[in-house]
Amino acid sequence: MGLFSFLPKRGLRLEVFGMTHKGLVRPNNEDNYLVDKDKGVFAVSDGMGGAASGEIASKLFIESVKKTFLRTIKNQEYAIKLIKKAFLMANEAILKYATTNLEHHGMGCTGELLVFLNKSYVIGHVGDSRTYLFRNKRLRQLTRDHTLVQDQVDKGLINKDEARMHPRRNVITRAIGISESLALDILKGKHKNGDIFLICSDGLTSMVSDEEISKILITDQPIKVMVKALVNQANEAGGKDNITVILLKVF
Repeated sequence: MGLFSFLPKRGLRLEVFGMTHKGLVRPNNEDNYLVDKDKGVFAVSDGMGGAASGEIASKLFIESVKKTFLRTIKNQEYAIKLIKKAFLMANEAILKYATTNLEHHGMGCTGELLVFLNKSYVIGHVGDSRTYLFRNKRLRQLTRDHTLVQDQVDKGLINKDEARMHPRRNVITRAIGISESLALDILKGKHKNGDIFLICSDGLTSMVSDEEISKILITDQPIKVMVKALVNQANEAGGKDNITVILLKVF
């Protein structure tokens, strides 16, 4: 975990803190995350496959991101190119590992990658980890979950509250390392002073509602304090999964 403030060219300043916790039920932590303050690169990955398999898969994703982003990126088009490269590299690495280590067959992970530029941001997204934007005291989910339950929400069969408690809410329709082809969501936008970005695994969002997250972010406490409050809230609600949270505030 780490708290950072930095001032790249043209005046962009971010306050950042990241934290992961195994929760109260799982014996190990299959989540991994990256906070690279110098390059403006932030990532969360939630492993799947059980025991060591999930840990390895999420670690391979984070390692792929590190290998891809070797310096600060200033151009949005180039950032998108590198995001795609990182996801494809991770996909190939996980498939190769599972092929040569048959006990890890079926391993995979989610991938959430946020790249900050001086005036904009780019997100790469696969799975059910999420990126949110808290702006003007309003929380908005930027990414769309790749899950069976989200498909049902989109079709109007269930609402968001029912989705959070659905017994199949963890069944994802897209993951890194499952197939040679990988469908990747790319999202772009402009950031403003006062924006807070939240990147998290579903260990947070399956335990804490968007309304409860907003109540913590609206307090405008130091980023480190709010991250710990979010993790504590997930654990107080049962801590049934690993919890990873990164918060970034733009000044």
